[in-house]
Amino acid sequence: MDIYAYWDAVLGQREDDMRRFFREGAVVNWPNTNESFTVEEFIRANCEYPGNWAGEIERVERLGELIITAVRVFPRGGGASFHSVSFIRLDGDMISSVDEYWGDDGQPPEWRRALSLGRELVPAGEDPERGG
Repeated sequence: MDIYAYWDAVLGQREDDMRRFFREGAVVNWPNTNESFTVEEFIRANCEYPGNWAGEIERVERLGELIITAVRVFPRGGGASFHSVSFIRLDGDMISSVDEYWGDDGQPPEWRRALSLGRELVPAGEDPERGG
């Protein structure tokens, strides 16, 4: 399966292109919000989400029939961004299940800043959409 083509279809909110990646009976789980979707429900939730989206795949790992992706998702034109980590189980060359974890991007909580723990991954002043 071409994971880059899959994410291009998801980020482009293209229903027909998304559908062709899934095996009949596949499920998509979002544990953060305790939701499980059929393929059609997942496609509808993705395609009816407000706005026009873009993103970039930051990491792909493949372990046999499991593809793990980390993707940064953001609205075209700016605004809040998110990260998704997806565990995509394949059956042959088709998706049989996805467990997807979403998180909002933002600043560290005040209690960690007060303790001066950690450091920035992307230095201040750099464009978070990459490119400086």
